[in-house]
Amino acid sequence: MNTMKERIIGQVKRVNGPVIIAMGVTDAMMLELIYVGEVRLVGEVIKLEGNNAVIQVYEDTTGIAPGDNIYGTGMALSVELGPGLIGTIYDGIQRPLEEIYAISDHFIERGIRLPSLNREKKWHFVPAPIKPGTRLSGGQIAGTVQETVSMLHKILIPPDVEGELISLAPEGDYTVEEPVGLLKTKDGEVPLLMMQRWPIRKPRPVEKRLLPSLPLVTGQRVLDTLFPVAKGGTVAIPGGFGTGKTMTQHAIAKWCNADIIVYIGCGERGNEITDVLNEFPKLIDPRTGASLMTRTILIANTSNMPVSAREASIYTGVTLAEYYRDQGYHVAVMADSTSRWAEALRELSGRMEEMPAEGGFPAYLPTRIAEFYERAGYMDVLSNNKGSVTLIGAVSPPGGDFSEPVTQHTKRFVRCFWSLDRQLANARHYPAISWLESYSGYLEDISLWWEQEIGANWSDDRAEMMELLQKEVRLNQVVKLVGPDALPDSQRFIIEVCTLFKNAFLQQNVFDKLDQYAIPIKQLKMLNIILLYWRRGSQIIRRGVTLVKLRRMKVLQDIVKIKMTISNEDLREIDKLAVRLERSLEQLESIHA
Repeated sequence: MNTMKERIIGQVKRVNGPVIIAMGVTDAMMLELIYVGEVRLVGEVIKLEGNNAVIQVYEDTTGIAPGDNIYGTGMALSVELGPGLIGTIYDGIQRPLEEIYAISDHFIERGIRLPSLNREKKWHFVPAPIKPGTRLSGGQIAGTVQETVSMLHKILIPPDVEGELISLAPEGDYTVEEPVGLLKTKDGEVPLLMMQRWPIRKPRPVEKRLLPSLPLVTGQRVLDTLFPVAKGGTVAIPGGFGTGKTMTQHAIAKWCNADIIVYIGCGERGNEITDVLNEFPKLIDPRTGASLMTRTILIANTSNMPVSAREASIYTGVTLAEYYRDQGYHVAVMADSTSRWAEALRELSGRMEEMPAEGGFPAYLPTRIAEFYERAGYMDVLSNNKGSVTLIGAVSPPGGDFSEPVTQHTKRFVRCFWSLDRQLANARHYPAISWLESYSGYLEDISLWWEQEIGANWSDDRAEMMELLQKEVRLNQVVKLVGPDALPDSQRFIIEVCTLFKNAFLQQNVFDKLDQYAIPIKQLKMLNIILLYWRRGSQIIRRGVTLVKLRRMKVLQDIVKIKMTISNEDLREIDKLAVRLERSLEQLESIHA
């Protein structure tokens, strides 16, 4: 593990908000972690030019004056990785907010420095069955620690370390700074700790990237059935204010089948972040029965915190996610929102007097967005396991304008797009995911899983329902011009079936105990019964049965109520309902005949 040795590398020349120009700089690196002034404000070197350097400071620079010393550390801005991350609330540069609150007066004091990982707590270390003399390389597992009731933390050899094992500590309790092993490397003997550091802007190495093949099951029907995402995928959730971005991410965080959740509150309003901090510890993980915080890391960086720390928070979060991915876990990262992150880039770029591009954003905005989403993926990791990082980024376009630069550039680099619709939100249809503007590029990748594990006709059934929704749009345009009576029953029936699908399937109540989460097999059975109504209903309409008679079937009301009356454990009731529907349709057909 790198140790920081501070040295004076220059003096302050000019201060422009969070951007400082340093002079007399002769011994500094790009992206080096530095401290400014005697209060030791945290910063990072982002530009070197001659003997001057441009420094991005992650704290309030009030009181910093020309001539103040700048101290270098010789290392990049990094995060601490090890047991104790899960359940902790950090700011954008991985300072533990709960510990800061305990020693400060409600506000984060400038220059405050606390270790990201608790140095006093002892963890019960269980060594891996490795004999001394074994050649070990980066990413291999040296032992395990039970971090939470549901999470076994695997102690990894740092990726940049390789050598022969001299000794491994016996099973027992150790702090993160106590050696649990000793390696002989080409540079000498290196102690193996339970913690390590890694630069936030540098992706952690993997063995190879794999094709995504497993779905990230969210329990939200509109997402899993119509616009699924694979583990290791990339998603954008764009929507104007009040359309439900944060609520959608909350639902995914609670119900998705990821092992770890990293929630990044990037530049959102303080009251929204407060709701997250208050709500998440009270939520129960449905898989373990314990608090959701036993598999969650929160990064809180509100809009009134220093803007440059907002820019770093995205990288901090994805680095923590990569660390657990390297242990063989599936991690879902919620970034709320990448628009606020882009705004931080714009402000810092303006202070550095760079030439603005479209919307005032810097010309390198697309590159930064691409670099962020590129860190997602389903990987063969160095520990001979498979892990993934799924990136789900909310986008907050001003005024709901999806043509603005952040949304447009994000669409270029994500394969799944969950577009939130203002009209649906105003109609209290949640999740307000538009089935016309949303899309998923993972359908072919995960269709094999759905068809093998859930139902052989999943792809065909989904495609048939999507086709009906497209036809309904065209028919509704005709209805607006000439009225519904101008359409024949066969076309009015399409509108009828799509309305049933929207109300019974797409609309989902996160406050209803039965409706808030639907397992994949329940989703497929609900889709099948609606398609049964469509297929058989179309046949008997062609034989002369009127749409009015179809609408009068009592079984339709029970179909609408499936989501709130039939639990995930009682799916035979849906099969019974399908039998009732079939009988009702047969009776109509026989009466007409």
